[in-house]
Amino acid sequence: MGPDPFRSSDERAETPLTAAIMAGRWIRTAAVDDESGRRWRANPDPHGRAAPPGGPAPLYSASLHSGAAGIVLFFLELAAGTGHDAYLEDARAGARYLASTWRRQADASLHHGLAGVVLALTEAGWALGEERFESAALAAADRIVRSARGFDDGGIGWSGDVTLRGDGGVVLGLLRAAAALGVPAYEEMAVEVGRRIARLTAPRERPTACPALSAEAAPPGFLAGTAGTAFLLAHLYGATGEEAFLDAARRGAAVVQAAGVLTGESATVTDHLGYCSGSAGIARMFYELYRVSGDGGDLEWAMRLARGVRESGAPFRQTAGLWNVACQCCGTAGLIELYVGLWAATGEQEHLEFARRLADHLIGRATGCDGRGYRWYQAYRRHRPGEASADTGYLTGAAGIGAALLHLDAAGQADRPRRVILLPDNPFPPIPMPAVALRRPAG
Repeated sequence: MGPDPFRSSDERAETPLTAAIMAGRWIRTAAVDDESGRRWRANPDPHGRAAPPGGPAPLYSASLHSGAAGIVLFFLELAAGTGHDAYLEDARAGARYLASTWRRQADASLHHGLAGVVLALTEAGWALGEERFESAALAAADRIVRSARGFDDGGIGWSGDVTLRGDGGVVLGLLRAAAALGVPAYEEMAVEVGRRIARLTAPRERPTACPALSAEAAPPGFLAGTAGTAFLLAHLYGATGEEAFLDAARRGAAVVQAAGVLTGESATVTDHLGYCSGSAGIARMFYELYRVSGDGGDLEWAMRLARGVRESGAPFRQTAGLWNVACQCCGTAGLIELYVGLWAATGEQEHLEFARRLADHLIGRATGCDGRGYRWYQAYRRHRPGEASADTGYLTGAAGIGAALLHLDAAGQADRPRRVILLPDNPFPPIPMPAVALRRPAG
C-alpha cells in the first residue's frame, strides 16, 4: 500500500476530497492480506465497541453492505478522484479476494450477497483492465441465474423476499450486470423475477402495495418496504416498456403517498430521514418514477421530501429520524447522496449548497487526531443506541461516507467531469453534473 497523497497525517481535512483520502487511510489500517487477497475488518478500532457475534457487521465480510465489495468500489473511486494509482492497488487486492472467495456465498442478494460481489468485480475489471475479474463476475452472475427456484404461485426467485434487501435487489444487480457484461440472459432472468414481484402487488385486502411482504417490511420504506419495491418496478418499466411494471409501481407510490404528511411544500412519510427506510430512500423512488415516465408530479414529491429533510434541522439538530449516525444507510452520508443527485438531475443550486453544509458537518464530527485517518463513531444500530462503533463498510461506515464525499467533490467540476460509481438503487445521473453544464463550451 502506497502513501496517501496531498496531506500529512496530522492535518485536518478542509474539503470533501481530503476527508475521503483520510477515510481511506483509516480503512487501510483494517486491511488483512493472505493468499486469497485482501479483506478488511468491519470494526477495527479498539476505542469502538465491535458488533456482537452474529450481528449485521461480522469481523470480515465480502458484502457490498459492510465488507470487501463496497470497500473495493470506494478505492476505485478514490483513485479516480485523486489520480493516485496506489489506491488501485488496494482495489486490486480486494478484488482478488472477491474473485477467490465468491463461491462461498450462499446469499444471492445485492447488499449482503453475491449480486453485490458481481457489481464490485465488474467495476474492478473495467477500471483495472483485468479480464480475471470480469471472468469471475460472469461466473458468479451465472450462478445467481442458475440458483433461481420456483414458487407455488408459479413465479421464480431466490429468497421469496420481494424487497430490495431480497429478490428485488438481485433483480437490480442482474440488470446492471446484463448491461455491463453484455449478457442478455441476465436481463431476461431479472425481468421474469420482476414479473412475479409485479403480480404480487395486485390489489388485495391487505392495505399494502406488496401483500407478500412480512410485517417488518410492510412500512413504506426503501430497503425493506414498499418504496423500494415500487422503485424496482419503475426501473423495470424503464428497461422493458411493459406497462404492467409501471402500473404496479404506481400502486406502490400511491401507498407511500397515502402514508405521507404534507406541510406546506414539504413532506415526510416515515419518522426516519435516511436512505434505508426514510425520506432519502423514498425520494429515490419518486425520482425514478419521474425519470421513466416524465410525470412532473413525481419529481415534485421527491422535492417535497428533500424540503422536509432540510426543515427538520437534521443533522445539525439530532432528531428521532436522524440520530447519532453518519453512514450511507441511515445517516448524513445518505443525505449527501440525495442532494448531490437532485442537483445533478435538476441543476438547482440549493441542493448542492445543502450537500456542502451536510459535508461540513460530517467532516467536523470525524475522529482522526491520532494520525491514523478518519473514522466516524456512530450508533448505527438504532435499537441499541449505546452500542457505538466505527465501521469500515459502504452502507455502514467509512467507505460509504468517503464515497459520498467523493461524489460531492466531483459535483460542479464542469472542466473535468468524471463518472462516479453509483449503486444500482441510485437513480441519479452517474456524472454529477447538470446536463446544461456538460453542454457549456469550454472556457
